[in-house]
Amino acid sequence: MSIPQGNAADDSIAINLALQGGGAHGAYSWGVLDCLLDDGRFGFDGISGTSAGAMNALVLAQGLMSGGREGARQALAEFWRALADSVPLDLSRPVMGGEGVALLPATKLMLNWTQYLSPYQLNPLNFNPLRKLLKQQVDFEALRRHSPVRLFLAATNANTGKLRLFRNAELSVDAALASACLPMIHHAVEIDGEPYWDGGYSANPAVFPLFYECDSKEILLVLLAPPVYGEVPTSVEEIRARAMELAFNTSVLREMLLFSNVIDFSERQGLEVGGLEQRIRGTHFHLIEAADLLRQFGSETKVAADWPFLCQLHDMGYTDTLVWLNAHGDQVGLQTSFDLPGRFRL
Repeated sequence: MSIPQGNAADDSIAINLALQGGGAHGAYSWGVLDCLLDDGRFGFDGISGTSAGAMNALVLAQGLMSGGREGARQALAEFWRALADSVPLDLSRPVMGGEGVALLPATKLMLNWTQYLSPYQLNPLNFNPLRKLLKQQVDFEALRRHSPVRLFLAATNANTGKLRLFRNAELSVDAALASACLPMIHHAVEIDGEPYWDGGYSANPAVFPLFYECDSKEILLVLLAPPVYGEVPTSVEEIRARAMELAFNTSVLREMLLFSNVIDFSERQGLEVGGLEQRIRGTHFHLIEAADLLRQFGSETKVAADWPFLCQLHDMGYTDTLVWLNAHGDQVGLQTSFDLPGRFRL
């Protein structure tokens, strides 16, 4: 079997990455990427990312472009460190206690205000520290011309609900901010006369561009939402958080269900299937997911941009990826390495 080669000048296998969004929980994905870069077996063909996943995708591409694998590892670490430093007055610092992680009372109060006041009232000047951070960390002009990987950043048109994918030639600070624009916290990001909200409403992340527009047939999903959420929420706050989580996870579940059903159909039809089905059957899916992240820390800690907490999430992602590499790394390029129907089919 011919195995596609990576973007680095070595014998690495090229894979595509689908990076889910999740605010500060995206530091888990930073740990995943850090481990993959450290391991060295894989290069990267395409990366599809939403919100925090889009930030990780951009910074990874920036680091690869400027300094190879070690440059990418350094760029990711510097980005997450700068993100922690950009939060004023430690408002997003979590409090470690006997029952896990909680937010400071001031932070909870600010989040409560978003239920009654829009960002146009709370933040009329549209201050967003992420804009300055992205300008400092990412050379968008250079990435548009020389990115070593194909990038797909997801945003949602606030007027139509349609998915907008920003590809390499369209990369900009505004495209990145649009992918991470939570409408209860930030003003809609206007691009080409259209307003955009967080990509999680329409794709979290989009998998199809990795299949249709990339050479590699290896797709690694890095998911932050758990496969099962556990007990049914009963308080107003818990119900609201669960509803948001489900809304942001539905698109990838539906997309992967489609892939799974087509693979099942093509296998039952045998040689009678067409070219599309054969191509899907030749695509291998892989999965690293933070199955216990929400249960352990709670949804509210997605705004906990505190450096020790981010490092803890990074270490979880790094460790889980080491486990995955030991168990499934040799299957990449040969076969799907997890139970795709069992994870995504009804």
